[in-house]
Amino acid sequence: MKKKSLGVNALLNGLRSVLNLIFPLITFPYISRVLSVSGVGKYNFSSTYVGYFTLIAGLGISTYAVREGAKYRNNYKKISDFASQIFTINIYSTVISYVLLFLSLILFRNLAIYVNCILIFSIQIFFTTMGTEWIYIIYEDYAYITIRSVVFKIISIVLLFILVRKPGDYLWYTLVTVLSSVGSNILNFVHARSLYSIKLVKKIDWNLHLSPIFIIFASTVAVNIYVCSDVTILGLLKDDEAVGIYSVAVKIYQIAQGLLAAILTVTIPRLAMLFGKRMFEEYKQILSKVLNTLSVLVLPTVVGLIMLSREVTLVIAGSKYLDSVMALRIIAWAIIFSIFSGIFSDCVLIPSKREKLVLRTTLITACFNVALNFVLIPIMSYDGTSLTTVLSEFLSMSLNLYWSFDIVKDIMVGKDNQKAMFTSVIGCLFIVIYCSLVQYCVSSMWINIIVSVVGSVLGYFGILFLLKNPVVTSYVTDFMKRINH
Repeated sequence: MKKKSLGVNALLNGLRSVLNLIFPLITFPYISRVLSVSGVGKYNFSSTYVGYFTLIAGLGISTYAVREGAKYRNNYKKISDFASQIFTINIYSTVISYVLLFLSLILFRNLAIYVNCILIFSIQIFFTTMGTEWIYIIYEDYAYITIRSVVFKIISIVLLFILVRKPGDYLWYTLVTVLSSVGSNILNFVHARSLYSIKLVKKIDWNLHLSPIFIIFASTVAVNIYVCSDVTILGLLKDDEAVGIYSVAVKIYQIAQGLLAAILTVTIPRLAMLFGKRMFEEYKQILSKVLNTLSVLVLPTVVGLIMLSREVTLVIAGSKYLDSVMALRIIAWAIIFSIFSGIFSDCVLIPSKREKLVLRTTLITACFNVALNFVLIPIMSYDGTSLTTVLSEFLSMSLNLYWSFDIVKDIMVGKDNQKAMFTSVIGCLFIVIYCSLVQYCVSSMWINIIVSVVGSVLGYFGILFLLKNPVVTSYVTDFMKRINH
């Protein structure tokens, strides 16, 4: 199979992430103005609740499938047999998930006001399984995924403006959200069957698959506990309005974090393949480049988001959500810890088959997160949930670094990594000073945003180039070589 460019894949996956994030960027400002705060709260609570059952259906299969399937992707027979077994296991877990969901709706009467919204969201569970997106990640087929995303995001945006017109239309908003992913998943399954032989099978090597799947699943559960517990506990201890306010900060945080994570995602199958084939030198070269590149991008993103938090909130959600500004300023710091924690877990520990250590980290972090939520939410409300997320992500990053340090030590203490971090910090100081001056001198919100963003980007990368940041220097050198050729 032809080796695909990580740069092209990163660009395509970044575009796909942008498209996935443009959807809420376009829809959320409209939704936050049309729907009531309570309606937004019901939507987010239902989405979070169904997310638990989607997690059960997923069973950690995607992560396991990418790690193990990457080794077979050049062998049609082996990958077809592997994919069919994994798909069959996924169907079993999906059936169990639906049974548990319907039982919970029967047993917990206080969910009655959310039932319709929950049932609509639950459609995603089945079609996520049918989508078998892990196949495309194994083959690094980001071109197909990107094209299909464009089509269904456009359709969903059109439907949104047609169907969601008044404060009580949050169920229509839910349906449009579901349709945006269901259509993509149907095409995924049809396309996968035309390229690879994926089907339900009776013969499954349970002993081979179940142990690592359950370990990864347990880790995923723990991660989702501290990702989703903020909204769940906030809804239980406060009210729908508090959830609605906090949801704005989380939405903006997820947009920034998702764009940066797109770079990380495309490297996982390549790193899994290299580690699985014991090609350690090439593995460390790619890992080092990913680590240094994200060091250059993550810090200015966080600093810029903090400096423009009020303006970003006004653009995305409107003035009635200004109470979320402080929560956004706090939770923005979690982007740094989340991205680097993801590098150590997904790019190092999982490929090296240390999923038990990932489980240990996530269990510790989940317990810490839930406990801290019950302490801080009664005191700080939605600001407390943001602080809890930051501290939890920091703990997760620290533990994952500790477990993987023997592999990443040479990279972490290398001159390139240290210089990348140091020059990035200097560039961020420029962003703080520059944005503060712009805010002092400019009163117009839109002019403030444009001048701040353009000036910060040019100034930041200009400083990094002058200070000979290894990442920027490398990309400029490669660019100049391509022009000359």
